[in-house]
Amino acid sequence: MKSHPLQIGFVGLGIMGAPMAHHLISAGHQLFVFTRGKIPEAIATSSATQCTHARGVAERADIIFTMVPDTPDVEAVLFGQAGIAAGLTRNKTVVDMSSIDPLATRKFARKINALGCDYLDAPVSGGEVGAKAASLTIMVGGEQAAFDRVKPLFDLMGKNITLIGGNGDGQICKVANQIIVALNIAAVGEALVFASKAGADPARVREALMGGFASSRILEVHGERMIKRAFAPGFRIGLHQKDLNLALQGARALGVALPQTANVAQLMQSCVALGYGEADHSALVRAIESMAQHQVAPDA
Repeated sequence: MKSHPLQIGFVGLGIMGAPMAHHLISAGHQLFVFTRGKIPEAIATSSATQCTHARGVAERADIIFTMVPDTPDVEAVLFGQAGIAAGLTRNKTVVDMSSIDPLATRKFARKINALGCDYLDAPVSGGEVGAKAASLTIMVGGEQAAFDRVKPLFDLMGKNITLIGGNGDGQICKVANQIIVALNIAAVGEALVFASKAGADPARVREALMGGFASSRILEVHGERMIKRAFAPGFRIGLHQKDLNLALQGARALGVALPQTANVAQLMQSCVALGYGEADHSALVRAIESMAQHQVAPDA
């Protein structure tokens, strides 16, 4: 990739976007960037060109990535005043790596396609750890040709990269992912609260479970966070709550019952009500602890 540098845009340099953009810079590509907040130091001191609005990014880049929190944010970045759409010319490619509403994604794709440009929805899983390690799972919706064009860039940010289907299908896959992750966090939280309140050492319980059929990445990473009370956000509860709301909205539209998803969404809401909406989603255990009147471990 270093021998064939590309003109790449990146809009949204938060917890996830900053390290993802940095991998592209490190591979030798010329980046044009814009974010609403302060430019992270790693990007500010790099070769990236800072733009004053998203339109400027789209004017200069051939492939434009977006990584912002929610559906309204994507719509604003794409179609708002001085947005990406205003700076596009034919044959460019827009890649939204945010996690948003699949139906809105399909609408956005049609509008970008009407400008003569390709659109990929490519939400990710792996959190801040995966973003920094370039080991993200990337779930893509869009045309095969556009996917093939962007795949070498996805390879710089992730390890498990799959074209699911057409536009919106990447977002559908991400919603499914978030259902599974949330239910697993709740299961680990319940297990550790039970073990701790019963008098067992939760760290040793986790160690034992890691060697059995209950072993999982959630038990490994988030179980440790629960025990060590390490709730600095890799992926915020408020954002996961948003994703579960997308799941429940979709379920209503499809006539599908998601009873366990509804339950864990209420646990997320409890955490927000308790003031933990900005904490990592492993802090979901706080809601379970509140009901049990017992913490897995003391706060540091």
